[in-house]
Amino acid sequence: MAIPSPVSGRYTENYDPRLCHVPVGTRRRMVYTPVTVSMSSNQDIAVRVKGLVPTPTGCGVFLSDGGKVIAIFVDHSVAAAITMFLHKIKKPRPLTHDLIASIFTGLGVTAQKVLINDLQEDTFFARLILVQENELGKNIVEIDARPSDSIAIALQQQCPIFVSPHVWEKAEDMTWALEQSKEESGSGGQEEGEGDDGGLDFLDESL
Repeated sequence: MAIPSPVSGRYTENYDPRLCHVPVGTRRRMVYTPVTVSMSSNQDIAVRVKGLVPTPTGCGVFLSDGGKVIAIFVDHSVAAAITMFLHKIKKPRPLTHDLIASIFTGLGVTAQKVLINDLQEDTFFARLILVQENELGKNIVEIDARPSDSIAIALQQQCPIFVSPHVWEKAEDMTWALEQSKEESGSGGQEEGEGDDGGLDFLDESL
């Protein structure tokens, strides 16, 4: 089943352009900012990936705290990576997020948590919190990142995913869409051509 994804990019994801100090029209770059942060806020909402459902332009990633469900629409390539991490599928050659993991290992870096911290004009933003330990000590680094990449890394590194309270409150509850997808998938009501995206139509009650 295809989840509605308006042309305006409703509930898409991105990194924060305000933190990328480059002229408009040029390629963005990640910003690495050493900061001192607490590993989790008492107010942040812990979520887990509840399901992935293909859309006409990508894939809907559903996150839930056990009650409310929100959806972030991502491109097929990252959705495929998320699916492979969920299913613990081994790849014959390292893909992009596997390369990132190898770089983390080489630099003594571990992913501490992911925080989806903003929602502006139907676009989600996220921060990836990393911890680096070496002979010089321990550093905490906060990186502006797309929610899709952050979720993939969180699954790979087995670190928690959080959503800021104001984002959780602002985002639409998409429980109805997830339930509808489950019903159509179980009853064989899937439209032709959907669910043929390398296992992207993934729903798991245990997650």
